[in-house]
Amino acid sequence: MPSELTARDTTRAAHWIDILIRQFPELLAELAPGSSSPGVLASRTRGSRGGTGSAPVRLHVSDAVRDITDGVVELEEAVRDKLGLGRAPRVGVPERLARIALLLDQVADHPVLARHVLDECRRMARRLGRTLGTAEAMVRLDGRCPWCDSVSLRALPAAGTVLCVNPGCRCGDPACRCSSDPAYRHSWDEGEEVGR
Repeated sequence: MPSELTARDTTRAAHWIDILIRQFPELLAELAPGSSSPGVLASRTRGSRGGTGSAPVRLHVSDAVRDITDGVVELEEAVRDKLGLGRAPRVGVPERLARIALLLDQVADHPVLARHVLDECRRMARRLGRTLGTAEAMVRLDGRCPWCDSVSLRALPAAGTVLCVNPGCRCGDPACRCSSDPAYRHSWDEGEEVGR
């Protein structure tokens, strides 16, 4: 039976998956401004923009599409491998995300996997939001971080998430990513008891 913490992780992961499913098509549409669909970019051979024959590809959008696509493929493969499921047929990113969402109840039985799914879905959704220009603004919070005691707490109100933005924050748990990844930032649900 999943713990309350892993159930919370998979619930939060479902939130980020929903955002990714809704916004990924918008990201594809941003590849070539002015085209009516992502397929237009690939099929266009002549056009009216600067005599080049096609709308310019926006490289930062292309990088985000590739990062998120690769991330979703790798995440689905990791989930299916951990759950002992075979490879699934190739489909698009939204369909893969929907398949991951359907497996979240089983993922909740594996705390490390549940946390990984949450972290990856949140990372990809935030990258997507930044690329589309819809990143949620952080709000400074009063109080001190429960791990590093600095006044570095921020909130993402729409997501109901609190995080420590101190780059030196380390919790001391050797299993935590903060001990091996300097870019990792602790985050938790508002109202969740955390820290020492």
